[in-house]
Amino acid sequence: MSLDVINRHSEALFEFLWCPVCGHEVFSYIPFEGVFCKDCNTQVELQESQEDRGYEEAVLACFDTDTTWNLHVDEKLRRDLPGGSARVKILGAPGAYEIDWWSPEPNEDWDPVERGEFNDMEEPAEVSHLA
Repeated sequence: MSLDVINRHSEALFEFLWCPVCGHEVFSYIPFEGVFCKDCNTQVELQESQEDRGYEEAVLACFDTDTTWNLHVDEKLRRDLPGGSARVKILGAPGAYEIDWWSPEPNEDWDPVERGEFNDMEEPAEVSHLA
């Protein structure tokens, strides 16, 4: 008897994703624990969307800051998620992904960190010991 493994979420999806808390693009998978941002430890969980509107893939990426370390938003170059979580719907196919929507919707009170937004900024020395 053999077991069929269905790979629903390809590496290409994680190459497209970035963390809306810190803007970094590298994620770590810890077996039996989940997937986490390698920089700030924000957890990400992928779910299949119930509707795909004809796209090859439709995925919900759910970010949760319960596990995020040192969330000093102003000092550590991170932006907290409203209520500690946010979701993004991604449509497309490997190499051609696009964002359909964020929940909650970005507004003047919250805007997800863009990919690499803080890459050229240095962390203040007085809080570097917290990392």
